[in-house]
Amino acid sequence: MRVATVNINGIRAAHRRGFGDWLATRGCDVVTLQEVRCPTSALPDDAFGDYEVAYDAGEIPGRNGVAVLTRVPAAAVRTWAVPDPERPLHRALRRHAVEGRYIEVDLADVPLTVASLYLPKGGLPAHLQDPRRMREAPDGGAKYQRKMSFMAGFARHLAASRKAAVAAGREFLLTGDLNIAHQRIDVASYKRSNQTEGFLPEERAWLGAQLTPRTLVDVVRHVHPDVEGPYSWWSWLGRAYDEDRGWRIDYHLATPRLARAARSAVVDRHHLGVRMSDHAPVVVDYDLTALR
Repeated sequence: MRVATVNINGIRAAHRRGFGDWLATRGCDVVTLQEVRCPTSALPDDAFGDYEVAYDAGEIPGRNGVAVLTRVPAAAVRTWAVPDPERPLHRALRRHAVEGRYIEVDLADVPLTVASLYLPKGGLPAHLQDPRRMREAPDGGAKYQRKMSFMAGFARHLAASRKAAVAAGREFLLTGDLNIAHQRIDVASYKRSNQTEGFLPEERAWLGAQLTPRTLVDVVRHVHPDVEGPYSWWSWLGRAYDEDRGWRIDYHLATPRLARAARSAVVDRHHLGVRMSDHAPVVVDYDLTALR
């Protein structure tokens, strides 16, 4: 089974850059998307090709939006916008319930639950904010605190979702844009990134705490334990993309048995020479013979 995740940074812009052709020819069984950035009523007719779609657009115009595309209709779909009495949303996440940041589906043809997450980008804590080095006005650490609160709540939600899947006889796979680079080899410019949001020590520690040999495994790092990158995001500025000076912030985090089934993991940097987004699809092939 081929599973891909990509932050498309706007479905209409991505289609202009070849996303539709990539989707039609890449042979994926499941595709998870982040930052679709389009209300359901305004989606292009061919937005998701011939896939079945589970989509939470959120209520913020022009922002966020997560989706899971499958070959057959999902057996179940869960979003934060619809309360789940069996798994109530943590209070730290309730303010995000209508933002279109998380969706999970139970696949109908494989005992697997797949989730798509767009974690807030965040910002710098107040003591690291220097107006001379910032593109945006200092905010006293408000975006930083918002991200840290989200992560604290999401850690509990993630554990509950994983345990629910396992209890139901399913593997669990969290995919998406986590806006955190975990290790030194996940950023091209390590020294320059040390005091940058997305690579702060506390962010990296949080991500590390979600990964253990008995809970969730970073699939790409499992397949490529010592490779720098492979990066999945590059700034639009300068020559970062041409010189492959990027960050690895898009993930497949899988329960251990599913992670062991991974046979290949690649990043599609471009399609037919065209860059579809500031992110690139992270594509993993899983051998699910044992799971079936």
